[in-house]
Amino acid sequence: MSFIVHIIGDAEKDLYEIYDYVRKSNFPINARKLFSRLKQACLSLADNPERGHIPAELERIGVYEYREIHIKVHRIIYQIVDNNVFIHCILDGRRDLQELLEHRILR
Repeated sequence: MSFIVHIIGDAEKDLYEIYDYVRKSNFPINARKLFSRLKQACLSLADNPERGHIPAELERIGVYEYREIHIKVHRIIYQIVDNNVFIHCILDGRRDLQELLEHRILR
C-alpha cells in the first residue's frame, strides 16, 4: 500500500531553516545535499511509514501516535493517518527536544 506524504507548514519551515543554517555556515554544497537527503527521506515514507519508532520524549508522556526516523543528527517526526503520512517536524537531534515536541505536537 502506498501512502501520501504531506509536509506540513512547520516541517517545511524547519527544512528551509536547516538549509539556511548550513548554507550560512559556508557550506552551500552540503546544504543542498542535506536538503535533498531530508526531503527524500520524507518522501520515502510513502513506501514504509511503519519503519519509524515512537519518539522517546512523546512516549514518556503517553503520546504514541507519532513516529520518527533519523537522517544523520536530524529527526523527522510524523504521524500516520489512514493512507496519509503527515510530517510535523524536521529537527536537529542535538537540541533538547522535550519541550519543543510537546508544544508543537500537542498544540
